[in-house]
Amino acid sequence: MTIPTITSLAPLLDRLFVEAEAASGATRAAVADLSDADRARMMRSKTAYRDLYGRLKDAPLAVSRETGSLLYMLARSSRAKAIVEFGTSFGISTLHLAAGLRDNGGGRLITSEFESSKVARARDNLTVGGLIDLVEIREGDALKTFSADLPDTIDLVLLDGAKALYPEILDLVEDRLRPGAIIVADNADDSPDYLARVRAPGSGYMSTAFAEDVELSVRID
Repeated sequence: MTIPTITSLAPLLDRLFVEAEAASGATRAAVADLSDADRARMMRSKTAYRDLYGRLKDAPLAVSRETGSLLYMLARSSRAKAIVEFGTSFGISTLHLAAGLRDNGGGRLITSEFESSKVARARDNLTVGGLIDLVEIREGDALKTFSADLPDTIDLVLLDGAKALYPEILDLVEDRLRPGAIIVADNADDSPDYLARVRAPGSGYMSTAFAEDVELSVRID
């Protein structure tokens, strides 16, 4: 029996999750001088979010283990061949998605990351995991990096970058989503405009909260 790629990645993923957890204290310290209200405002603001993420430029900002497993399963069950990811960070979510592509027989994953140091870390992790050949990392502002040369048909999207930009990223990919395409939005409660859009009657999506911090949406037309 062929061993699933996600199984062979277990040691690497375990190490990365442990490192992310170890860094959580430093991540909290980076925003310790901000009130909860200020953090929420900065996360949801299209003008202030850069200040918040600037404080977190060295933080892994990883998905949870459960969300990582969900991403792999969704990639596999949808037989995804074309995936777009907003927010690479150190590449933990990217590894799960690319593992799904590998076990589907191949494909293309386009991911965007603003911080150059995180791009380097993600590239190293994907190389160690043997999946870099499936992944194109675009460095810079995703509103620009996703403005051209996306797949004609997109099967799966992960939104896990600046929450204030979720609606605008959706604008860039929406016309390319196939019927049945899946969108996973991590920490979507911090993007109320996005939630209102995908949950609205007649929006073209079926959408629901999934687990603690994920919004799971399916393109239905």
